[in-house]
Order: sequence, then structure tokens, then C-alpha cells
Amino acid sequence: MDFRIFTEPQQGASYDDLLNIARAAEDAGFDAFFRSDHYLKMGDVSGEPGPTDAWITLAGLARETSTIRLGTLVTAATFRLPGPLAITVAQVDQMSGGRVELGLGSGWFADEHTAYGIPFPPLGERFDRYAEQLEIITGLWRTLPGERFNFAGKHYQLTDSPALPKPVQQPTPPVIIGGKGATRTPALAAEFANEFNVPFSTVDDAAAQFERVASACGRIGRDPAEIRRSAALVVAIGRDDAELSRRAAAIGQPVERLREIGVAGSPEEAVERLGIWRERTGITRIYLQVLDIADLDHVELIAAEVMPQM
Repeated sequence: MDFRIFTEPQQGASYDDLLNIARAAEDAGFDAFFRSDHYLKMGDVSGEPGPTDAWITLAGLARETSTIRLGTLVTAATFRLPGPLAITVAQVDQMSGGRVELGLGSGWFADEHTAYGIPFPPLGERFDRYAEQLEIITGLWRTLPGERFNFAGKHYQLTDSPALPKPVQQPTPPVIIGGKGATRTPALAAEFANEFNVPFSTVDDAAAQFERVASACGRIGRDPAEIRRSAALVVAIGRDDAELSRRAAAIGQPVERLREIGVAGSPEEAVERLGIWRERTGITRIYLQVLDIADLDHVELIAAEVMPQM
């Protein structure tokens, strides 16, 4: 199983904070460092010093790390036009030597849009735009050198695009789609995704969603095995009860609640929990949501006592 660190910088983190945990994750042997793409804090935190832009952050990390993969879980389609986003991701892929992955979603958090003047269409239109963005971004990357890309959609039109620059990873960097939607999300995953991620769900609900994706693949003649299965879960692990309680308190969650919704407890309990997830859902990759990003000992503990057993 691949282990990835997943952070929520909108809750309060500077670039230097993110660099510290990304380097710690790389040094500890994690497969990837991912971050959310949000512009406004959630819940009862200050959010200070304020948001950091996901792709500016990843561009910096691309030059200040060397082996760990980097990506978003997930970029909101409402935040960026598809052509410029394709350019941005391709450039960061070049800057990293081919270590970037694009998680892309439709956008959902209304308050951050109104706070920063970002248009927020109704859900149906957001999904229509999202579907067009996926087709445009992957189409631009797949266009052969010297050829032109054209697209005539309801919301976006591209004419004679040179489709440059090209990412290092060919034909495209991995595209991650995720969520709990029962119809359009699995269909888009079947068409465009290299990986499907179920975030913050129960084992049973995740298994059902993966089956919806597999069925959607069947309807278009794609092998479901081509899409890697992954999950995102909040993590809090301690060597003893006191350490576990301290980590749970630091992120404002009761220990028992974390055991229900995430990966929490001793390292042995974490291994058992992840084993259940792997057996019942077929996941081969886990995104561990680390909410206290200053606690680098937590990252090192997972690497030392959980990862080797999986």
C-alpha cells in the first residue's frame, strides 16, 4: 500500500510550514505529499496567516524536494480556466522532473467563492464545466507536438491551441477523481481517471462507490483495474494513550470519534484498521490527513511503525 500525507493548509499554514512537513514526509519515505485547494478556513480555527495557493505551493515544493510526488486533493474547477490550469500543471510537472498529479473536482465550498469574488454556479452547471475541463486539460496534454487542439463546448471554446507546454509524464500526469456522487462522478472517473479516491467515508460506503466506478467502466468498455483505488482518512496515532489523546485534542476531535471515522489508536490498531480497508475495498493507496502539520514526530511515527507492516 502506498502511503501519502494529505494536508489542509487553509486551516492555518505558511509556505514554510508546508515545506517542513513535505520534507519530513520525503525523508520518512512517504510516496507523496498532497494538499487541499481551498481559500477559506473551515470550522473553529483562525485560518491565520491565511490561505496559500495550491499550485504556487507545489511549484515551490517541486524545486525544494527531489523524490516525493506532489499533488492536490482536489483542485476546484471553479478556481481556474482549463487552458491555464493545463499550462500550470504541465509546468510544475517539468519543475519537479515528472512528480505531479492532478486531483480535480467540481468545487463545492460556496463561502470561499463569495469571500474572494469567485463565480459559483449552481451544481448542475459546475459539473458541466468540470466535465469540459477534464476533456480540455487531458486533450491539451495528449495533443501531439506540432498539432493543434480545438474544443467547442457549452462553457469553453479553444481554437487552434498549440497545446503547450507538455508535461514530463506522458501522455498525461495522473488524474485523480473522487467523491461520493452516485452517477456523474463515477461516469467521469471511468472516462478520465487514473485513480479514484473516496474521501472520509465508511468502509461499506467506499466499497459501494468503487463498485459504481467499476460499473461505469464496464459501460464504456474500460477495464476497471486501470483505475487505482484510494481513500483519504484523518489520522491520529500515538505510542500510548496519553500521546494519542494529545494528538486528538490538538485537532479538536475525541479519540473515539477518530477511531470511527479515521485511522486512530496505537500503531497496531492503525495497521489493523488499514488492513480492513484494503481487504474490503481493494484500496492500494491511503491519504492520511494530518491536521496538526507542526507535529513532525507524528509523521515519523507512522513511517516507522505503520508503513513497514503494510
